[in-house]
Amino acid sequence: MYISGLQKMTLLDYPGFVACTVFTAGCNFRCPFCHNASLALPERRAERIPTDEVLAFLGKRAGLLDGMVLSGGEPLLQEDAEDFLKEVRSLGYRIKLDTNGSFPEKLEALAEQGLLDYVAMDIKAAPALYGQAAGLHGADFDAVGRSIRFLLKGSVPYEFRTTVVRGLHTEENLLELADYIRGADAYYLQQYRDSGDILRPEGLSAFSDDEMRALEERLKPVIPGVRLRGVDETIG
Repeated sequence: MYISGLQKMTLLDYPGFVACTVFTAGCNFRCPFCHNASLALPERRAERIPTDEVLAFLGKRAGLLDGMVLSGGEPLLQEDAEDFLKEVRSLGYRIKLDTNGSFPEKLEALAEQGLLDYVAMDIKAAPALYGQAAGLHGADFDAVGRSIRFLLKGSVPYEFRTTVVRGLHTEENLLELADYIRGADAYYLQQYRDSGDILRPEGLSAFSDDEMRALEERLKPVIPGVRLRGVDETIG
C-alpha cells in the first residue's frame, strides 16, 4: 500500500462512528477541483508511511476507534487494498471506503467478501460531462455507471456525493445527474472550497450558501433524501 497520510481520529468522515482515516497516494482521475492534489499527483507525493506502521497504530487503537476510512487519492488503485482491508477487519474495525467508482470489479469483490460496511462514492457530473469534470477526455463512464448500479442495489450501505463547482456544474446538468441516480438512499451536494491544494483552481469558484440551498430544493423531487455538506456547517 502506498499510504501518504493518516488522520488519527475523525468524527466527521464516518458518520455515526469515531474513526481514523488512511489516505492512499495516486489517482486515475485529474479532477480540476480536486482538493487533495498532493495525494492525486505522483510528482507531488510527499511522505510514504509504512503499511506495518499503520496496522500497528490500528492494533493499538482497537476498541477505542470504531472504524477506519480508506480514502485517497483513489484507494482501489492499490493492488494490495484487499489484503490491507482483511488485516483491518481482523482487528475488529468497521470499514468505510471513499472511491470514485472507476474500479467496479474491485468494489464488488470487496463488498462480496464482507470487507465494506459503508461506501462513499464521488460522482463528478452527469454522464455527458464526465470527461471534463474528471479532467480526462474520454473518461470511462461505463465503469462508473456499473459502480453506481451496483450500489443502488443496496448490497452495502452507501452514499453518493458531488462537489458542486461553479464553472463545471449548472442546475440543468445536476438535475440530469440526479435523474441518473434516481432512487439513491443518500446523495450529498458538497460545497466547493479552496483547500489550498486544488489541482487546477483557475476559473473555479463556489456556489453561495443560498444557491446551494436552491439546488437542494430543485433536486428533492428527484431524490427526496438529497442533503448539503459545507453549507452552514451542515454535516451528514
